[in-house]
Amino acid sequence: MYGCSRYSGRHSSQIWIIVFFCRNDNKVEPIPLIITGIIVALFFDFVNGFHDAANAIATVVGTRVLKPIQAVGMAALANFIGPFVFGTAIAATVGKGIIQPNFSTAEVILAGLVGAIAWDLLTWYFGLPSSSSHALIGGLIGSALIFGGFEAIVFGGVQKVLTFLVVSPVLGFVIALAFGILLIYFLKKYQPGKINRVFGKLQIASSAFFSLTHGANDGQKTMGVITALLISGGFLDAENFEVPIWVILSASIAIAFGTFLGGWRIVKTMAFRITELKPYQGFCAETGGGVILSAMAWLGIPVSTTHAISGAIMGVGTTRRLSAVRWGIGKKIIYAWIITIPASAGISALVLLLFKLVGL
Repeated sequence: MYGCSRYSGRHSSQIWIIVFFCRNDNKVEPIPLIITGIIVALFFDFVNGFHDAANAIATVVGTRVLKPIQAVGMAALANFIGPFVFGTAIAATVGKGIIQPNFSTAEVILAGLVGAIAWDLLTWYFGLPSSSSHALIGGLIGSALIFGGFEAIVFGGVQKVLTFLVVSPVLGFVIALAFGILLIYFLKKYQPGKINRVFGKLQIASSAFFSLTHGANDGQKTMGVITALLISGGFLDAENFEVPIWVILSASIAIAFGTFLGGWRIVKTMAFRITELKPYQGFCAETGGGVILSAMAWLGIPVSTTHAISGAIMGVGTTRRLSAVRWGIGKKIIYAWIITIPASAGISALVLLLFKLVGL
């Protein structure tokens, strides 16, 4: 696979400093490109946490159970712990299940990351809860298509992602709706004030659970990208896709820090503009979204936490009446979902072309 001898003195928990490495096209390039890619990947993870903070805390803030700073602190801690609880199956899917490994060069991955970051920041600016996960996948697809054409894409992996782009919000909607209807039926004899007090406390636990699964899903995607970079640089064995401990730690810290800073524009949309939530509804939405994300984490299927929780919020909102959900806002969110993958793919394709122009 490689045109010259590969570096063999590596260890899974550290990077050894070397000056050059050999790629499968026999082109020698400086190691700073790999280091740059890792830094940009961690920045994407930070932006992911910043951008998707709303997913983890929207309901607990919207129901006023916790103050924003309390909710963000709890979510940051849970995001950090998540990857250690649920393993790294999603990291393997993202690292080798979207782009064919022999096309996962540093330039392709770096361009994909830039496309994803650009789209995340654009949607953050306009307060749209688009998916950072799909922005990353779209970015990788766009740069890989420019680099190697259709043969660079793992179509089975992309099909799985596209399938669950539709399935995850629908599941979130249905689970939260069903859960909400059951609670309304069994709790109809109790006073609303008592119900709100009890579920106000329970919602803290459900919010922490959702944050845990958010970290397990979104944090792993960056781990997969960094591991792919290390494989392309000859630091890790391509035959055995194993995420080093230091990668898990650094990605977890980055997403936790981003979550702590939080993206309040999107929190406003998710917490207040889609529908007005009571504590029991927030509990239903977070639990329903968390169940989906935990199942997908175990199965190694990369899904969108944004889609899961947005669908769940809409579902539980309809337990009162259909008009309780502001469907106009929902439509804007869905439009953002639809265009995320092609938009980030287009940006990353342009970035890779720019790399080629400057001779990177």
